[in-house]
Amino acid sequence: MSPPKSKKKTAVKKTGQPSLEELRKLYYEMLMIRRFEEKSGQLYGMGLIGGFCHLYIGQEAVVTGINSVQKPQDTVVTSYRDHAHMLACGMDANGIMAELTGRIDGYSRGKGGSMHMFSREKGFFGGNGIVGAGVAIGAGLGFGHKYSGDGGVAIAYMGDGASNQGQVGECYNMAALWDLPVLFVIENNQYAMGTSATRHAAGQLYRRGEGYGIPGEQVDGMDVFAVQTAAKQALDYARSGNGPYILEVMTYRYRGHSMSDPAKYRTKEEVSTMKEDRDPIANVKNMLQERGIDEAELKVVDKEIKAIVAEAAKFAQESPEPSEHELWTDILVESV
Repeated sequence: MSPPKSKKKTAVKKTGQPSLEELRKLYYEMLMIRRFEEKSGQLYGMGLIGGFCHLYIGQEAVVTGINSVQKPQDTVVTSYRDHAHMLACGMDANGIMAELTGRIDGYSRGKGGSMHMFSREKGFFGGNGIVGAGVAIGAGLGFGHKYSGDGGVAIAYMGDGASNQGQVGECYNMAALWDLPVLFVIENNQYAMGTSATRHAAGQLYRRGEGYGIPGEQVDGMDVFAVQTAAKQALDYARSGNGPYILEVMTYRYRGHSMSDPAKYRTKEEVSTMKEDRDPIANVKNMLQERGIDEAELKVVDKEIKAIVAEAAKFAQESPEPSEHELWTDILVESV
């Protein structure tokens, strides 16, 4: 089942062809996400990652395309499928992997795990285990940007399942009422856990802001350039003081909802068709080859990325586990 054709409120036109440098960069970033996630899956299977673990394999074009047109002052908050967003924000692979394995050198000192790490320095305000919670945090971040006048936009990611949460509608209302600079991104991977979007969501998700006066658009999330173009327009809209914008990105995850999900609710043929015909990384790879980049050079890139990911896994396993004292840190801020 491939994503439906985009139905846009405002037509987006792609201008020109991407440069070779841009193609290389996007390819590298998407491949880094995929290799990192593959290694995370391996470590989980080895029992080195505890708790939940939600992989982003197949959805790489979404966060890569959006991040490529962000500005340094922008902030990001997302759901529990969050490793890719951290990598896109520039968070270190070693620190992310160490957190996944519950080690002291992780971004949350080994106490957050897969779903709960953040980096204020990188403008990443966390993955969140509570469905839809990141949307409310994103509205708050948008309020902060408007209050400070820093020109930033809060990018709040959610899944198609989370878009049905009541708090999402409340956030749409508040963001529209106060003209908050928020880009609400619905990563519609077509399955909320194991339930098809056609069975759990009435209407078109990008149009759910219309009652509040929020414009929206649906875009092909397997095409990094379509995502990039739509995201730039949406971010410019919000940054210019017009208020929030909703971007529904039609994507697809190749793995189950989490590592414990066998994904028997869809056929093998459906998944293989998406991999063969719509893979976002393969599409950019083909574009690079059309520009004269040969397979040998691309293999060098893959080898380099695999080495970085392997080093992150090694670093994580060698990092110490948190001491018992860590139970009492980061739970109280005393006023001065």
